[in-house]
Amino acid sequence: MSAAAPTHDHAHDHGHDHHELSFIKKYIWSTDHKVIGIQYAVSGLLFLLFGFFLMMLMRWSIAYPGQPIPGFGFVTSIPVIGDLFQEMIGRWAPGGVVNGELYNMLGAMHGTIMVFLGIVPLGFAGFVNFVMPLQIGTIDMAFPRLNMWSYWLFFVSGVMMFASFFLGTGSVQTGWTMYSPLASTTGLAVTNVWMHGHTWWLLAMVFNISASLLGSVNVITTVINLRAKGMTWMRLPFFCWAMFIVSFLLLLAFPPLEVAALLQLMDRVFGASFFLPTGLMEGGQHLDIAGGGSPLLYQHLFWFLAHPEVYVLILPAFAILTEVIPANTRRPLWGYKAMVYAALTLGFLSFLVWAHHMYLTGMGTMMSTYFQITTVLISVPSVILLTGLMISLWGGSIRFTPQMLFASAFLPMFGIGGLTGLPLAFTFIDLALHDTYYVIGHFHYVVAPGTIFGLFAGVYHWYPKATGRIMNDFLGKLHFWPSLLGMNMIFAPMFIQGMGGFHRRWYDGGKYFEQTSSASNWFTELNSGFFSLFGMDVPNNLLGLNVLMSVGAFVLAVGQVPFILNFFLSIKGGKKVESDNPWHATTLEWAAPTPPPHGNFDFEPVVVRGPYEYSVPGVDQDYFPQWESEPGKRAEPSAAPAPAVAAHH
Repeated sequence: MSAAAPTHDHAHDHGHDHHELSFIKKYIWSTDHKVIGIQYAVSGLLFLLFGFFLMMLMRWSIAYPGQPIPGFGFVTSIPVIGDLFQEMIGRWAPGGVVNGELYNMLGAMHGTIMVFLGIVPLGFAGFVNFVMPLQIGTIDMAFPRLNMWSYWLFFVSGVMMFASFFLGTGSVQTGWTMYSPLASTTGLAVTNVWMHGHTWWLLAMVFNISASLLGSVNVITTVINLRAKGMTWMRLPFFCWAMFIVSFLLLLAFPPLEVAALLQLMDRVFGASFFLPTGLMEGGQHLDIAGGGSPLLYQHLFWFLAHPEVYVLILPAFAILTEVIPANTRRPLWGYKAMVYAALTLGFLSFLVWAHHMYLTGMGTMMSTYFQITTVLISVPSVILLTGLMISLWGGSIRFTPQMLFASAFLPMFGIGGLTGLPLAFTFIDLALHDTYYVIGHFHYVVAPGTIFGLFAGVYHWYPKATGRIMNDFLGKLHFWPSLLGMNMIFAPMFIQGMGGFHRRWYDGGKYFEQTSSASNWFTELNSGFFSLFGMDVPNNLLGLNVLMSVGAFVLAVGQVPFILNFFLSIKGGKKVESDNPWHATTLEWAAPTPPPHGNFDFEPVVVRGPYEYSVPGVDQDYFPQWESEPGKRAEPSAAPAPAVAAHH
């Protein structure tokens, strides 16, 4: 039986009462993969915006310690909104001044929200739900109700994270990593340990991880079982390969963190000692605990997830670029098979490098040598992916659409992030740079102008398929250039500060660590001279770079305004697409009607060639879609055999 057949039966099963669905069932409690993808994507974008707001507060505190947040008095005077802001932020910022407690909350929640509630829901869940079933030619995910459950578990986790700011204790203060024993013992004297920010963080993470596990099982099953006729493994778009690999990373790496969260919850709430050693003291008193636990065990469980998680963040961006770059250069993807094998190797190696985050724990030389070797090795498949995309530009007829601008900028930005990470692979360098701004700069170059630029490219690329309208080109470019400038203003100086010894957790930006912050060099002199042109007195030392980075954050914030306007105004006011395939692309999602109806396709899709047939010699048009047996003619179901894996039950 063909792979297409069960999908059509499936459409019949849950499409019976489609036309009678109420608004709530159609758009809120939806089981349609496209609606769930849009729910995930919009939620992810909103959480990214919230996480960005937290970062802005941190950058103000770092650049101008002891000074009130601009507009603090005005915001707190607004009815309702002012009360909420006061309850969430204001009570921790007396007179509008960020103190150490609030800074710790902002730092922990910025990291948590950006990674677990922003990039993964948008980059993985949003795009994989909307695009992947269309690209493989099926009508929905394998388990539609499980898909809905996945989104709502994620939604509950996001609401709990946000609500934790309003608890009496405030939100979590022990970093996004939540290391024990600090995270297991902080604030144990509160009257109700269940109403503590740390407890809510742990419970929210259990919901979040459960959502990811449901989603990843769904993706794996769908890709294996529901591919259209002719969609063999090596005809899968690289997008589907990358998301397939990401699903395995989530499925195998997230359970250890879920276990760690539950065990730490036991330590906090029920008096267990999984991560608490004997002899701990707090406030001059021995803690009344059994002891005998291992704080290092928590770090192993956390980083066994958190390093594969880095590739969960990166691979969706690569996946999007393999669609955007060929469509905008009118050239095939260079090295498709090499990129597929590189991504598979990347996924495997990502489970073998986690302890390079733990060199400071007193690791033996034999063990640290092993992790140094695997860390250097994992850069090889990353370079293969980057090289494939860069060579795909060579000799192309490039269209500089907004998505292509973001895709082009991703390549050097991700390159900077990767290259600056290589020194950290070596123990003797990492011992000096660990927990400094150098590490922050490295990581953020990978995930901010790297991954997030890739995600923006994806939004511009598939927006017409989701809405039937194209986002405004001018506003897209107005979004790109301040974003590129702002990102580099924020993150490039971090390498200089980090090598100068600036620690990542100084809420005053190093003001009281004068031996470190008073150092100067040619870059600080240039920075001071630049601001003097505008009448600003910025010191010629490493401390002065804080002002540059905070101005960069403001530039980045202003740059997002055109995107927000463009995103919402284009739903009704954008230019209507003139065909189902406005970019003249070759993959199967562009064969579906725009926007795709319930059931996706109005014909049975059959795949007869690979996914990146651009500028094929002897073909008049510069693209040859997967579903056409000859230009302009759809392939018939008899034209291709079903994929071997999916052909029989």
